[in-house]
Amino acid sequence: MVHLIYVALGGAIGASLRHLVNLASLRMLGPNLPWGTLAVNVLGSFVMGLFIEFLARRLGGSPELRLLVATGLLGGFTTFSAFSLDFAGLWERGAVSTAFLYAAGSVVFSITALFAGLALGRALA
Repeated sequence: MVHLIYVALGGAIGASLRHLVNLASLRMLGPNLPWGTLAVNVLGSFVMGLFIEFLARRLGGSPELRLLVATGLLGGFTTFSAFSLDFAGLWERGAVSTAFLYAAGSVVFSITALFAGLALGRALA
């Protein structure tokens, strides 16, 4: 149960930070492109790489720290960071073609699922 609390606490912080970045980018850059989403995806992926390599692997960070930061905070900030870490894990294991299939499939299936959800929601409305 304590592990769930770490994830929930980190997730609340990450989601709140994502919301603040989205608000700030909307005010500063306008609504023409989702700059906030782009920023959190890129920044979250960078921080995930830095955190996993430096803190988790080199300094032997605890499982609780990884749950709080990687799964919770960065997962709440952007799920793209988790996707990026999964891709890197496949790549580093030498499963390069699987990594690219995973990336392409994730993007195509997720966008397709979103449009399917939109269509179903509109049909039911």
